[in-house]
Amino acid sequence: MLESQVERWIVSRAGQEMPLAIELPSGRRIEMGPKPSVLLRLHSTPAIRTLLNPTLGNLGTAYVEGDIDLEGPIDDILDVGVRLSASTGGDDFTRPDVGLLTRVLAHSRTRDKEKIEYHYDVSDDFYRLFLDANLVYSCAYFRHDDDTLEQAQTNKLDHILRKVQLRPGDRLLDVGCGWGALIIRAAQQGAHAVGVTLSGNQYAYAKQRIEALGLSQRCEVRLQDYRDVPEVDGYDKIVSVGMFEHVGVKNLPLYFERLHRLLKDGGAMLMHGITSTHPDRRQVGRGAGEFIDRYVFPDGELPHVGDVIRTMAEQGFEVVDVESLRRHYAKTLTHWANRLDRHPAEAVAAAGEKRFRIWRVYLAGCGVGFRDNWMNIHQLLACKLGGPGADPFPMTRDWMYR
Repeated sequence: MLESQVERWIVSRAGQEMPLAIELPSGRRIEMGPKPSVLLRLHSTPAIRTLLNPTLGNLGTAYVEGDIDLEGPIDDILDVGVRLSASTGGDDFTRPDVGLLTRVLAHSRTRDKEKIEYHYDVSDDFYRLFLDANLVYSCAYFRHDDDTLEQAQTNKLDHILRKVQLRPGDRLLDVGCGWGALIIRAAQQGAHAVGVTLSGNQYAYAKQRIEALGLSQRCEVRLQDYRDVPEVDGYDKIVSVGMFEHVGVKNLPLYFERLHRLLKDGGAMLMHGITSTHPDRRQVGRGAGEFIDRYVFPDGELPHVGDVIRTMAEQGFEVVDVESLRRHYAKTLTHWANRLDRHPAEAVAAAGEKRFRIWRVYLAGCGVGFRDNWMNIHQLLACKLGGPGADPFPMTRDWMYR
């Protein structure tokens, strides 16, 4: 009965040719276009029901849970998924239905640590399969279209440090420092750099690498919550990459108030984070937002860039430059997704079948999301004014692109 419904569903989409072949539980194969590059295998009755209501969330969940298999180039798989989900008529953006208990509990110290550990403390070997050699897990910066991922990530580190005008002897704080690439780069340029993370894996790796490079005298990593960093007025420069989406919208005032206390008068700060395209902070629709919240970034919230700028201003920062890196992140994620897709056996060995499936569709799906402007990513450069003459920046932007 359900297989006949699938056949009627395919017939109803006559004229919507796509490079997709569908294999039913009975083994029968139906092609929706000539020379299909994607094979969708349905293993069960629930899988058939998923196909009859093909939102991005439903398809992703069915793949992660093993109800369906997807074979083919990951870019083609995502393009087919986007086209199938568009046929359901779902909105590109939706307001999340978040319960009262979740809102109260989200972003407590304990819960934040648990969610960071869930995402980042998987396996360094797993992340090495798709990240660059320095394990930079954030948007790269492609100065040229043919930049390698390694070059683009170095470009990004230098772009950030140039924006905050890092000088030898500066004290720099990196909030959410990952595996330590930015603080190491800053120390190599003569700064005294401190990074904080909630991930035990990242802390151990960064500490070992700092020691191996002989940078321990001016580079330090801490397993520490940003709310516990003690040095009031202790830093000339503060950077935070990929962090405020984890902080939570309700905690943004606290976040920027704490950073304001840590930064010296006349100091520079750069925020680099994913932002909501929708001005009402609605999440990506078609079920994609729910998939990411369930499997990838539990409790993650995307503020609109306007909310971030307003909150920074309310906490005493002057925002002097805003740059969208949306197209850079689409390109970064394509690199990551294709790298991971070349190493399925190693990924399963390092992190398990389910985790591999989650990250496979997540990386490629987010690449599509940034490409199609379902979400954005911004760098916001700001300063803490400390009276007349304390503005740290030149009058033009020329210095950013030397």
